[in-house]
Amino acid sequence: MSSDEKKGAKHKAAMEKQKKSVDASIAAADTERGVGILLTGNGKGKTSSAFGMVLRALGYGHKVGVVQFIKGQQLSGEEIYVRDRCPEVAFYQMGTGFTWDTQDRSADIAAARSTWEQAKAMLADPGLDLVVLDELTYMLSFDYLDEQEILDAIQNRPEEQSVVVTGRGGGKGLRDIMDTVSEVKEIKHAYNAGIKARRGVDY
Repeated sequence: MSSDEKKGAKHKAAMEKQKKSVDASIAAADTERGVGILLTGNGKGKTSSAFGMVLRALGYGHKVGVVQFIKGQQLSGEEIYVRDRCPEVAFYQMGTGFTWDTQDRSADIAAARSTWEQAKAMLADPGLDLVVLDELTYMLSFDYLDEQEILDAIQNRPEEQSVVVTGRGGGKGLRDIMDTVSEVKEIKHAYNAGIKARRGVDY
């Protein structure tokens, strides 16, 4: 047997073993229900990933709701696209900007509570297949909203509804109730090198 043939046989055996493992994992996952996903960490891409799931769900004709906390007046490209070209998406923004912009804790709390009412209604709506709560974690970190109320609403949502929460932190309680938790780690960021945020890439 030649060297290439040996490599080919070794590769085939490894792939057969991997396929058996993957097939077994797929067969073991037999529970059918919506999932809770937390996208956290200090790296770039959490909201982008969530909007990717919005487009994925829309591709299947699913009903989607999006609530954004802390977002300001400057919309990102994905937000503009959803607003202008996907009118079927229930889309709500707090729109007050970042807390360091407003510098008004009382007003921020009032806006957060009003926005949470929109989110809570979506989490109770069995007609929505996917709900995205973008940057909700900051509302917990800043103690703007009641943690237990948020956890209860997420846990008691319709069984078939999936929810995606984004933002840094969020606390152990939120991590514990979610089915999937992914941490986006920053290795380096162009902004730290003095490079301006790029339209179509960063926003």
